[in-house]
Amino acid sequence: MTAVTTERTRRPARGRADSSERVSVLYDIPGPKARIRNNVLTVLVIAATLFAVYVMVTKLDEKNQLSAEMWTPFLRGDVWLNLILPGLLNTLSAAAVAAVIAVPFGFVFGIGRLSERAWIRLAAGAVVEFFRAIPLLIMIFAVMFGGSAVFGLTVTPFAAVVVGLVLYNGSVLAEIVRAGILSIPRGQSEAALAVGLRPGQVMRMILLPQAVTVMMPAIVAQLVVLLKDTALGFIVSFEDLLNAGARVLPSNFNNIIPAVIVIAIIYIIINVMVGTIATWLEMRSRRSRKTAAQPIARPDSPTAVEGGLGNPAP
Repeated sequence: MTAVTTERTRRPARGRADSSERVSVLYDIPGPKARIRNNVLTVLVIAATLFAVYVMVTKLDEKNQLSAEMWTPFLRGDVWLNLILPGLLNTLSAAAVAAVIAVPFGFVFGIGRLSERAWIRLAAGAVVEFFRAIPLLIMIFAVMFGGSAVFGLTVTPFAAVVVGLVLYNGSVLAEIVRAGILSIPRGQSEAALAVGLRPGQVMRMILLPQAVTVMMPAIVAQLVVLLKDTALGFIVSFEDLLNAGARVLPSNFNNIIPAVIVIAIIYIIINVMVGTIATWLEMRSRRSRKTAAQPIARPDSPTAVEGGLGNPAP
């Protein structure tokens, strides 16, 4: 009994030692002088931040941007019902429609880039790389005015924003899907092929179910970017939240700074809510034992997975 008790009491200590070893490998523990230097730098940064906030508040007060009449429009129900809420609804509608289309777009072209047929792989790669390379602002502008000039179509601002968001973010999602599938260890696809499954069945039954868990946090993070990108609809006069808060509202009440601050707070609240979902999904995927792969980063991150089909995750 004593030996068992001793062994049980030693295990947590060994776990703490392993944890401290990992921390010491990844980060050099500062010595006394370094701690003093870090504390001094922390105090200086805090002081500089407070000073910057003081200067900003002082300048805004000098311009009468902090006076009560500048903020009273946000206490009126008609301002919210006629301007802010309709703009917010248009923003969320464009983001929702674009997300519903962009996610299947990403799966189709992401899987297409891993096809064994060269013509499918090259065509999917060309589409993804082309739309990833074009700035979203130019894409929205081109869809809006190019559609009428070249094809004679009547393109609404809502349609231009949605199409631009789908093409750009769908291409980024395709890279996320590709990276998620590549993160699955190669042995799993080889084992499935060895038991007689066809490549399509391996993708559908073995790789995709695991890859979805791995890449879900990155997908949700990209959807946060998609939501913020709806603000670029100002180039085609899309009546979104930013247009209502930064154009229409200040033109009526001459309160550009308070209006932008309120609109920014609304964007922050929405994105924090979506970001919280992404964080929860990432933690859930790390606890999951259904896959041997690790959660992937976005394609523009240096930790994004690269390589061939079924390569082991780094």
